[in-house]
Amino acid sequence: MLDIKFIRDNPDIVKENIKKKFQEEKLPLVDQVIELDRRNRDAMTEANTLRADRNKLSKRVGMLMGQAKKDPSKLEEAEAAKAQVKANADRLAELEQLEAELAAEIRKIMLVIPNIIDPSVPIGPDDSANVEVERFGEAVVPDFEIPYHTDIMERFDGVDMDAAGRVSGAGFYYLMGDIARLHEAVLAYARDFMINKGFTFCVPPFMIHGNVVEGVMSQTDMDAMMYKIEGEDLYLIGTSEHSMIGKFIDQMIPEDTLPQTLTSYSPCFRKEKGSHGIEERGVYRIHQFEKQEMIVVCKPEESMDWYEKMWRYSVELFRSMDIPVRQLECCSGDLADLKVKSCDIEAWSPRQQKYFEVCSCSNLGDAQARRLKMRVRGESGTYLPHTLNNTVAAPPRMLIALLENNLLPDGSVKIPAALQPYMGGMQVLAPKH
Repeated sequence: MLDIKFIRDNPDIVKENIKKKFQEEKLPLVDQVIELDRRNRDAMTEANTLRADRNKLSKRVGMLMGQAKKDPSKLEEAEAAKAQVKANADRLAELEQLEAELAAEIRKIMLVIPNIIDPSVPIGPDDSANVEVERFGEAVVPDFEIPYHTDIMERFDGVDMDAAGRVSGAGFYYLMGDIARLHEAVLAYARDFMINKGFTFCVPPFMIHGNVVEGVMSQTDMDAMMYKIEGEDLYLIGTSEHSMIGKFIDQMIPEDTLPQTLTSYSPCFRKEKGSHGIEERGVYRIHQFEKQEMIVVCKPEESMDWYEKMWRYSVELFRSMDIPVRQLECCSGDLADLKVKSCDIEAWSPRQQKYFEVCSCSNLGDAQARRLKMRVRGESGTYLPHTLNNTVAAPPRMLIALLENNLLPDGSVKIPAALQPYMGGMQVLAPKH
């Protein structure tokens, strides 16, 4: 969410940014919110004048009523002053109601006007215009067939989609035996990887209030992703970024505690509304998964440095498990409205002979901080911090990349050295079928 003063002073910049994001239908909102803001400020000015005059008029009424006891001719003047006090009070009540209504309308519009994107973001209408920046590791196509990922898992008695369908429906799964253990090994390794980078480990709440949801994500993303608990002001998190950033809602953060660097484990729940493939066999796009996340709350001047560090952490993690990856810069039309800049880390799929998304790193500037009323207390006053987030590891999607890239010709799976301590020293998984 932008600062209303910025929109007021820079309407052309805001409109040009909307055009860059290919959201021309939002252009009228800029003039609408500026007009609403003008009316709101006029109402506030009049209300403040009435409040300032209230004490003066009250004193005058008291004085005139005292004089009227001795001089009845003053009574009419006193009654007129009382009537003015009453009229001012009625008008003040009207103005206060108008201010509340206008503030609500302004906030509603402000929540859908997109954040100003960084100048380095490539311009394009959708993900087809995303730009590959760099590749890490050799993308190998083996000389033997790579089966579909659930076929690999079934060789180890490691997945049961049919039972999950009976219990929960499409988009759910049972992981079993060594595959389930490998899943947890990835999460444990990802946790320790981030702790070794200096991040503080946290297990956050898995349900959050509606005002936190509104603070951390756009309405469009909320409708497409979030499950609401019936009858309660609680939502299941779609990623632990939501509750981790929400941790700072309404807080004044001492500047000397920045940057806040946290890594969190959580289950994640997503409707995947509007997403294709939810009915397809497999565990690529699902309603429930587990994830290790990283978030940073920092000074504004440090956020781009952190952005660079964070996506490189993802590359380092995947390469340590022998998985080739590439960095893909997200174009303007593919950025969620709160984001200033974002990139995806995509893992190589030998079976499909293409890359697929496994991490998403985003700099949101001060948008979440403004929505959540987060502030930093510095030596020269208070200011809004910047917030960033990035996936560390999100199995089972990451598990697909791990299995495909470490599959051996005999159907066994090599366990990368980094994961072996978390697998009881096992170096290879041998299939049961």
